[in-house]
Amino acid sequence: MTQHVRGVVAPGKGEQVRIETIVVPDPGPGEAVVKVQACGVCHTDLHYREGGINDDFPFLLGHEAAGVVESVGDGVTEVAPGDYVILNWRAVCGQCRACRRGRPWYCFATHNASQPMTLTDGTALSPALGIGAFAEKTLVAAGQCTKVDPSASPAAAGLLGCGVMAGIGAAINTGNVGRGDAVAVIGCGGVGGASIAGSRLAGAAKIIAVDVDDRKLEQARSLGATHTVNGKTTDVVEAIRELTDGNGADVVIEAVGRPETYRQAFYARDLAGTVVLVGVPTPEMKLELNLIDVFGGGALKSSWYGDCLPSRDFPLLIDLYQQGRLDLDAFVSETIGLDDIEAAFEKMHRGDVLRSVVIL
Repeated sequence: MTQHVRGVVAPGKGEQVRIETIVVPDPGPGEAVVKVQACGVCHTDLHYREGGINDDFPFLLGHEAAGVVESVGDGVTEVAPGDYVILNWRAVCGQCRACRRGRPWYCFATHNASQPMTLTDGTALSPALGIGAFAEKTLVAAGQCTKVDPSASPAAAGLLGCGVMAGIGAAINTGNVGRGDAVAVIGCGGVGGASIAGSRLAGAAKIIAVDVDDRKLEQARSLGATHTVNGKTTDVVEAIRELTDGNGADVVIEAVGRPETYRQAFYARDLAGTVVLVGVPTPEMKLELNLIDVFGGGALKSSWYGDCLPSRDFPLLIDLYQQGRLDLDAFVSETIGLDDIEAAFEKMHRGDVLRSVVIL
């Protein structure tokens, strides 16, 4: 039988979201219905509402979530009803050229549920990143469910579903931050803050946080930054070089996604250093660099979802959280209800929060 639940829908470009009744079908082969317990409010949800991803309105928003599997369809073996899971938007196929070469975090054929969730009038919804978790229940591909320790707080655990995993992975998986490294992180919102936490986990000796908001720089210190630079009042490249004996950082993580901050990252790296782009640019942005400077050495990388493999990374990071070595709770600025999404978007836009988390 189908189920009727409350969910948050973006009806059209730039329109305010609204609560609607969502029709959730029974899971088909390879699918699962998940009772959502918590879901973070991510910038990507706002991008969907603004038409910045695509124009497949109406969208069922929300994707950074944790919950409990309620039912599964035929052929599902990886999870079962009652399992506590974090949802992910990179359900790997196991068959594409990346998966066959042992690099499933680059999977080129990730998949979502094949059945649509709808409004009561039959209008098909486009779930954000194939999840749609600003809802009491959602239908996903079973591979989008990663089983973790059920004692972990849903508000904290769900954040690994997107932003926090992207940041930690940018440092550890993409940037290969190692013991004793000097790291600079430009942009200290949720993803940048997670990059700082990931760099600390990896044993970086010096972690330089860069932002134009002193509130975010203060938060960055609590997450592990050893030094802070306000880019509004200070030459960022010069400051990072001064803090690294004139050499530049071993790894510079750009968590803003703008050409000007990427250039700062590029010129603030050591000659053999690595630049990691994890901030999301818009399609019209262009970057110009002197090719001879690129030729000088080092590596330029982009980080898509922190190059994570959910089945490997989520349980490990939850274990570190349970051991007190990774403070996921520090990323939860406030807990809210489904009716508070628009207010959360405003707070996020003003930089007032790392994450608002919807509790269901």
